[in-house]
Amino acid sequence: MNPPTFSLHKLQLFAIILCTTVSVSLLTLTLPRQEVIGYDYEEGRPWRYGSLIAPYDFPINKTQTEIQNEIDSAMSQFSPLFKLDDTVAPSQLAAFKSDVANNRFADVDTRTIAHATQLLEKVYERGIIDVNSLKRYSDHGSTHVVIVNRQQATTLPVANFFTTPGAYQYIMKADTLHFSREKLSRLALNNYLLPNLLLDSLKTNAAIHDMLQSLSMASGMIQTGEKIIDRGEIATASKIKILDSFQAENARQAADKDIHRWQLILGQALFNLFVIATLLTYLYVYRRKLLHSQRTIYFIFTLITVFPVLAHLLVMRNLLSIYILPFAMTGLFARIFTDSRTATMTMLTTILLSSLGLREPYEFLLVETIAGLTAIIGVSDLTERSQLLRVALTSTLAMLVFDVIYDLTQGTTLQQLDSVHYSFIAAGGFSLLFAYPLLYLFERIFGYTSSVSLIELTNINNPLLSRLSREAQGTFQHSMQVANLASEVAAALGANIQLVRTGAFYHDIGKLTNPLYFTENQSGVNPHEKLSETESAQIIISHVTEGLRLALEHRLPASLRQFISTHHGRGKAKYFYIQWLNTHPNQQPDESAFTYPGPNPQTIEQAILMMADAVEASSRSLSDYSPQSITQLVNRIVDTQISDGLFHEAPISFVDINIAKHTLIENLKKIYHTRVAYPELHKKESEAIATDTPDTATIENEESESRQHGGWFKRRWGK
Repeated sequence: MNPPTFSLHKLQLFAIILCTTVSVSLLTLTLPRQEVIGYDYEEGRPWRYGSLIAPYDFPINKTQTEIQNEIDSAMSQFSPLFKLDDTVAPSQLAAFKSDVANNRFADVDTRTIAHATQLLEKVYERGIIDVNSLKRYSDHGSTHVVIVNRQQATTLPVANFFTTPGAYQYIMKADTLHFSREKLSRLALNNYLLPNLLLDSLKTNAAIHDMLQSLSMASGMIQTGEKIIDRGEIATASKIKILDSFQAENARQAADKDIHRWQLILGQALFNLFVIATLLTYLYVYRRKLLHSQRTIYFIFTLITVFPVLAHLLVMRNLLSIYILPFAMTGLFARIFTDSRTATMTMLTTILLSSLGLREPYEFLLVETIAGLTAIIGVSDLTERSQLLRVALTSTLAMLVFDVIYDLTQGTTLQQLDSVHYSFIAAGGFSLLFAYPLLYLFERIFGYTSSVSLIELTNINNPLLSRLSREAQGTFQHSMQVANLASEVAAALGANIQLVRTGAFYHDIGKLTNPLYFTENQSGVNPHEKLSETESAQIIISHVTEGLRLALEHRLPASLRQFISTHHGRGKAKYFYIQWLNTHPNQQPDESAFTYPGPNPQTIEQAILMMADAVEASSRSLSDYSPQSITQLVNRIVDTQISDGLFHEAPISFVDINIAKHTLIENLKKIYHTRVAYPELHKKESEAIATDTPDTATIENEESESRQHGGWFKRRWGK
């Protein structure tokens, strides 16, 4: 046997390069730049990070409310600029006089017409202002306007001028004692009243711009090296204003340096690449076998990409605290489907990649590392769903306790602890409960099989196992016995006990197609007596292909289908092969007709099952179950498998095989131990107590039942 080599083939190398490229691109694309501070703060809450020192001078910006109040105040003092249109009055007076001359108002006396003419002249002399233009400024509280007439500008109250309706009312009410309003109304004077004071938009807008430019947008200045806020300090409204100003200045400087932005992006990309390369180096040096599996490559890269991308989006959008993401789930899944060291490296890689978007990542790194390690330890052997609940609770508790301790070491008092922050941590721990449905999803996507799924598949009420127990009872009992033997060997070698046990349950399901052609299911009738050796061998061999067919039909995981195809490897159906050689001494056999399709075992678990299956089946043919005969049987079978080259592709050493032999021998001794012979009673004693003492057969039967029922007789009678 040669140890397996795991050199990377082109497909694996392509998968690694592709995943690395996609992962680095996504992580760099979603990473926040300098537009965000990366701090999570809220008014009235303690500052949870270390002391924040100003890295440069920046102004303390006024709030939008403060700026708007100042603008409103300035606008209330602002006087819009109007210009006098000296062509309006003459043209309107001329129009009125023309209508009079044309006898349009023949029913109105000349005295009233003269009075109206004087009033029109007076109104225009005072000025009629454009009310629509004035309204937009009067709403701000403006009470004065600036009248520009040629090179002269005069500031006057708005009340000094007429509006068009106001001018008409003034004329109508000017001298009602001597002039009838009814006659004045016949003149339709409103047709001759137009604004002669018009808004000068260009000059007004320029004046407003100059006024707003003179307003200060800052209420103070923070100098380089000045402490902005200290850890545990309450974020008051004034502190929030400074922090917001720092963020705005940070964004402004980033925009000013946009020409050098590529350097920032390059640095972030190189950081992501370096961290991922570290993980790949670990896998290549210590877990090269994992890199040999494309599904494992895709699985690990999915874990180390999805969580950091979500973290970057949360930070960039400033939606929720990053602690709401269950980063411990990466270690949890990696531990379930790989091993503890790989899970730890995967978890650390994920946390490092996620921390780049934070301004103060130290606390995050510590807290999430504690949570991830707790989760990895908690699922060292996942055998039931309740373990996921316990892991979620212990990881959450570990995070909360450690974060409180960390806050205390930074000088934060118990009264200053941020309850909102701890509620996010608790929510993140609660999110770990979604690991169970996601576990099922990962199994289906990447073709893994968790221990929980394996345990569910060993339930004998499973349709396939239930059918096996009814239609092929001998095979069912054989499978159970093989499962027990293989589990003991797996435990001794440190292999996956649950995987090899479940594989043993299903390795012979192909015998359901023709159960009576297999010795363990026969009861006196052997159908092979009517068949040739080749035909019999083909039926025996077909239980592998039939088993794979049933496994696909019942959607058994690929890991279990591999046990079906490898438990005989490329071995031969030796009984019929040897029988054929004996009956055809001078002929060359068709080797393929007697050879199982294989392949040979690829894993240590598959090799264990092959040994246990052959040993258990052969042990039933022993006539003598002495330790010597059992030892000889096990050695002969396993040594034959070695000489046939069936273990050449399995990562199993000679030391492992010797341990497996010893374990099989010891367990077969226990199964086939010699029972104690009970002494017979002397005849006289038998006659004397015949009515009180059960015979030997009854004693043996009771002892057998006692063992079968877990010592019920001993508990019942106290013996």
